[in-house]
Formats: sequence, structure tokens, C-alpha cells
Amino acid sequence: MTSETEFAIRASGLTKNFGNLIAVDHLDLDVPKALVYGFLGPNGSGKTTAIRLLCGLLTPTEGSATVLGHEVPGDASQLKPKIGYMTQKFSLYGDLTIQENLEFIADVYSYPRRDRRARVEDLIERYNLDQQRNQFAGTMSGGQKQRLALACAVLNRPKLLLLDEPTSAVDPKSRRDFWEKLFALANEGTTILVSTHYMDEAERCHRLAILDHGKKVADGAPAELQAATGMSVVEIATDDTAAVQFELKKLPEIRSITQLGVRLRALIPDSRKNPVAFIESHLSSLALNGKVMQVEASLEDVFVAVTQDDEKLDTAA
Repeated sequence: MTSETEFAIRASGLTKNFGNLIAVDHLDLDVPKALVYGFLGPNGSGKTTAIRLLCGLLTPTEGSATVLGHEVPGDASQLKPKIGYMTQKFSLYGDLTIQENLEFIADVYSYPRRDRRARVEDLIERYNLDQQRNQFAGTMSGGQKQRLALACAVLNRPKLLLLDEPTSAVDPKSRRDFWEKLFALANEGTTILVSTHYMDEAERCHRLAILDHGKKVADGAPAELQAATGMSVVEIATDDTAAVQFELKKLPEIRSITQLGVRLRALIPDSRKNPVAFIESHLSSLALNGKVMQVEASLEDVFVAVTQDDEKLDTAA
């Protein structure tokens, strides 16, 4: 299998500067076809800029990218008919109905007139919009707007669908329903690149890259990333979370500590052997009580581990 048939997206050293700001910093990327690939990162991490580079809307400062076999931005005009793009902010026409929005997008894509009516009807049914077909888009709920935006983004049957934080303004049920639609598209052969800052969404992706200050700091399947944090994750159940957290924060071996209800969750580099015994011994020396156990890393633990600075990594074993 050649790289052209195996990957929908390949990028090498992709960089974008805005003056002195490096928005995307030497991004290397291989996105296999027909799966959901995620960009995980906080606001300002370069997710949106990377997507705009990959669809040819921005010219890179350095590096190169091939998307669906087309060099970008050079072959952007040939690429654009093959992609769908859904932005974070609802960008359709609020004073048009659902059906009118879909028909207008069909005009934009020059969708064949003989097939247009059937395609619009199929999308209205598939995305559960039949009851609202004559409703003005500006009056719809967040979940309804999201479904309409997705229907418009896939109207031209794109081979690649780019989604920029598409569920930031919808409730959890609408988000779950939306992801069911994405997996159905992937099963039909569409490659999906989705940016998000939600950990639960990132866990749904087949693979994902974690971006921080424009750099890719991790890349792989969620389970692979969770197994390769380089950190032991220790939970401490205690009645005195404030005092225990205060004391543990002083330790250079503690990379991060956060509170989850009556539990504390600490990241400790693997160089520190026997992390449970280490924490238990330290709490005992301070006459503090707590039940300590080692647990599996979550994707949030991975994110914290790869995006924080390294000042606490050099610890004694």
C-alpha cells in the first residue's frame, strides 16, 4: 500500500507564523483514510490554523502538506470540491429555512440538478431535520443548527471532512448524537479531522494529536497515549484534601495534582519507583491520613503530562 492510498493527509514541517507569533510549529502529520483523527489542545494551541493550512485557506511559512493527493496550497482549487468544512461558529443563513440553506449550498457546489432534490431530502431525513425543514435557521436550537451545519458540510459527499470544535455550543446528548453521525460517515469511507478541547470527545477519536503552543507533543490512539505517559498516576482518598494537596504540591516528584471530589489525583514520573509507598510514607511522616492507590492514566492525565514544562521531571529514583 502506497502512502498516497493509505493516508488522506501527510504534512512535513508545516509551519505558520503571524509576525513574531508561531501559530503552527513544524507540524508532522500522517492521517490514515476513513477514520476519525482528532486535534486536542487548548484555545491558542494552533488547531484552527492547522486546519486552515490543510484545506489551503492559508499559505504555510515553511513545510509542505499533501491532502487527498493534492499539494496545498498549490492545488487548493482541485482539493476544495473534495472536502467539507464545518466551523465552530454557526455560519449558515439565519433568514433562510433549513431546506433553503441546503438548496443554496447545493447551488454553491454546483450539485447536479437531476440529483439535487433527492440529495437534499436524504440529508433532511438522515440528520433528523424533517420537522424543521421550513423553520428559519436562526430560530433553531444549538443541536438543530449543528445537524444542519453537518448536513451542509457533507452535501457534496466529501472524501475529507474538517470540523473545527463543532460541538462547543451543544448539550451532551446532542454531542453524543453528533458523534454517532461522524462514525457513520467514517464507516462509509470519509476521513474526518476534528479539533476539540473536550477530553471525552478526544477519547472517541481513532487517533489524535495533542497540540501545545503550535507544536505536536503527542500522537497516537488514545489507549496508546494513555499507556505511554511516562507517569504513574496515584489517587489519594482523604478527608482532608486541602491539607494533603498543600503538602504534596511541595514535593518536586509530583508533576501535577488535582482534586476530584474527595480524591486527589497525582502524576509522578516513572523514575520514582514505588509511587504508592512514596506517597504513603510522606503522608505518614506528616500525620496525614489517606488511602493511596495506583490507577490507569486518563486522557486528561496524558494531556497534562505532555503539555506542562519539564522543571519537575528530573527527580531522584
